[in-house]
Amino acid sequence: MPIKRTAIWHPFTQHALQDEMIEVVRGSGAYLHTTDGRRVIDAISSWWVVTHGHCHPRIVSAIQEQAAKLNQVIFAGYTHDPAEKVAELLLKLAPRGLDHVFFSDSGSTSVEVALKMALGYWHNIGKKRTRIVVMQNSYHGDTIGAMSVGARGVFNAAYGPLLFEVTSIPFPARGHEQTTLDALEFACRNESPAAFIVEPLILGAGGMLMYPAWMLKEMKRICETSDVLFIADEVMTGWGRTGTLFACEQADVAPDIACYSKGLTGGALPLAVTLCRADIFDAHYSKDRTRTFFHSSSYTANPVACAAAVANLDLWQTREAHQRLASVATMQEHGIEPFRTDPRFTNVRRTGTITALDLKASDAGYLADIGPKLQELFRDRDLLLRPLGNTIYVMPPYCVTAEDLDEIYAAISDAADALA
Repeated sequence: MPIKRTAIWHPFTQHALQDEMIEVVRGSGAYLHTTDGRRVIDAISSWWVVTHGHCHPRIVSAIQEQAAKLNQVIFAGYTHDPAEKVAELLLKLAPRGLDHVFFSDSGSTSVEVALKMALGYWHNIGKKRTRIVVMQNSYHGDTIGAMSVGARGVFNAAYGPLLFEVTSIPFPARGHEQTTLDALEFACRNESPAAFIVEPLILGAGGMLMYPAWMLKEMKRICETSDVLFIADEVMTGWGRTGTLFACEQADVAPDIACYSKGLTGGALPLAVTLCRADIFDAHYSKDRTRTFFHSSSYTANPVACAAAVANLDLWQTREAHQRLASVATMQEHGIEPFRTDPRFTNVRRTGTITALDLKASDAGYLADIGPKLQELFRDRDLLLRPLGNTIYVMPPYCVTAEDLDEIYAAISDAADALA
């Protein structure tokens, strides 16, 4: 049953408009179970983190076993087997050319690490390159550096004095891709930036905006030509969301720095990594202690979280996991197809296992009035769908069934009728 107001301040929540929280007591597969006996389909993977399903037995077992042996140790000067295994498995699965793994705790911190790696690299090799190039409408997290390289707007308007300036290139809207490439090339040639950071193939919180793999490849080529570090923020797009394990695979792109989190532990525990090329590590490798990479958190490479990640990475090496990924992508296309000719919606789109569509409304964007109304309608249908304003997206765990998706898309259609 809903929980009335408590002392808890919830994220991305306007408590003046939502005074009661839904209490979840159990998760299993694609479902969440509440105190009042409702079974809710988790259609957005609990903020994009759950991959193989809630409480996957292999991941749960790995957590239990590790918690009984070693649950925390300082990671400066010490290491442990779960972290070593995570690094080993990641470097086998990640795009070629990534040689070192730095652990942190969340998507935002993995981006902070990436930015500091890039700036530290140029500083340590004696070149003054500090500008960061970003893409319009991007979102990279809620810490200061991550906000600075994200779109300026409602998410960070109050914190403007804390943010550093960046160069922004336009999103590659269909038919206007060359404008984006020209802007990136101009910035790389004339501003000598340290790095370009981008969400490969899909901009998540910016509206589930999608662009083709060839654009990603061209942007990497431009960066290479000007010796600009290419940072791939795959916090959301990694772990199969775009149809391949990592989005960069579809463009045959090897980033210089890559950020992974969310599905890294299968959604069981918070953990993040930032991977980089050997020369970025080497620029910090010195007997001069001033060239140390000065970044950490108390829970860096927490052993229990790493054990969950090892179990998740083991699952990704099975044929079944990849077959399931392909199956969900096919089911998602089947579910979204009727909406492509539905006059109530526009910009109906899919990449891999993610679908999105914009409900035609008198206002649009993240603060569209229709957003909270949609959420309420979906809650009443026992669905966890959290639209980005008038943009509705479906990003389920990979254990979702065709029947679940039928229920989800029926509710989306009905919601459009109810709010017409």
